[in-house]
Amino acid sequence: MTSNMRLMKASEIPAFIDKVIEAGCDICAIGHLGYSLGDVDGKVPWRKVKRIVEEFGDRDHLLPEIVAYLHSIGRYIELSSSTNEGRRPHKTGTRGWNE
Repeated sequence: MTSNMRLMKASEIPAFIDKVIEAGCDICAIGHLGYSLGDVDGKVPWRKVKRIVEEFGDRDHLLPEIVAYLHSIGRYIELSSSTNEGRRPHKTGTRGWNE
């Protein structure tokens, strides 16, 4: 992420999730490790998603809070314990938007 991007506030998580869903993304938490915007290739214009990301700013520091919020609204995929063994949390939301 660029260094001049603002930091998203925890209070903005519900609005961010709502906008991402409205854009057509099937955002969900992946266990307690992170989250995914879902399979958006061909369904959602990345420019629309990019605008949402830019509007809310960098959110990597809020990963646990975003995951917890997604769980609280029932948008998660639970991983079995054998799938989770030895895994480190993975930061999401750091995809290069110009790629």
